[in-house]
Amino acid sequence: VQLQASGGGLVQPGGSLRLSCAASEFSLRGYSVGWFRQAPGKERERVSCIRASDSSTTTADSVKGRFTISRNSAKNAVDLQMNSLKPEDTAVYYCATSRSIYACSGSQSNFASWGQGTLVTVSS
Repeated sequence: VQLQASGGGLVQPGGSLRLSCAASEFSLRGYSVGWFRQAPGKERERVSCIRASDSSTTTADSVKGRFTISRNSAKNAVDLQMNSLKPEDTAVYYCATSRSIYACSGSQSNFASWGQGTLVTVSS
């Protein structure tokens, strides 16, 4: 499973970015896909997740109302739209896939394949 995360960069507080997690050689439709982030000195946390079964989503309280996860069928990707960004959103963002029905509500260990990460920096 090859995943490519892209779209990170430097943005001012209040700005927006759209991250994309693209797959090659297989369809993401059969997988639950999660977006995670890890800030310096902190543990990796799940930001948002979209289920394979019905494309329902889960979103962390810290980003609820600001971040939206969605499938981009045309590009065989899962996007994370990030609005109203805050300095505390600064982190390396990773995407990962899972076949587990518990992926979006369970342990990160349910996710078997991970992309390389894309850096998001929110600063003025």
